[in-house]
Amino acid sequence: MQNQNAKAAEPGGRPSRSGTRTGRRTLALIVLLFLAPVLLATSLYFGGWRPDGKGLQQGELLQPARPLTNASLRKTDSTEYRLHAVRGFWTFITFSRLPCNDLCQKNLYKMQQVRLAQGKDAGRVQRAFITLGGTDDLHALEAKYPGLAAFTGTPATIQTLAREFTSSHGTPLDGLERVYLVDPNGNLVLSYAPDADASGMRKDLARLLRLSQIG
Repeated sequence: MQNQNAKAAEPGGRPSRSGTRTGRRTLALIVLLFLAPVLLATSLYFGGWRPDGKGLQQGELLQPARPLTNASLRKTDSTEYRLHAVRGFWTFITFSRLPCNDLCQKNLYKMQQVRLAQGKDAGRVQRAFITLGGTDDLHALEAKYPGLAAFTGTPATIQTLAREFTSSHGTPLDGLERVYLVDPNGNLVLSYAPDADASGMRKDLARLLRLSQIG
């Protein structure tokens, strides 16, 4: 009995090294179980495996996935919105200057329709519009596209945030009118051209929703 107790604890009553290692392994396992669904979805989807043997329909993969900073934005009621609040959902984000031009309007409509096309999974998807401009225009956009969250911010904030969305095409403030997809962990993963086919976007998103149970 004494020998068994000696193995369980080090002198001074502290846990043994083996006990500490076991605790760390348990904590690591818990973290892995939490992240596994999204990691599995992205690794299978972007690693080449496809349920129907096809590749990405439209999206441009941003590698590595980029964690977005917790930028301070403003909602249409002028209250603060922290960007990390998008976590927990698959989020379409587009940037545009005001007034919202034809490409901007098409993107907002496309995001709306792609979300609705997910059927019972539509609640796992949200849409955001980010711009430099007044709230009057943003109120009108939110009314025209129900469920859209429209945000503005200081020039410095928007410019800094836009740099996080930089791709080979430039930043969103270069008039790209692209649509971006952020995963439930707040990572930027896909970018869509303004002429991206809505059907392809729908298929991309449907596969990700099917593979991931987070968000």
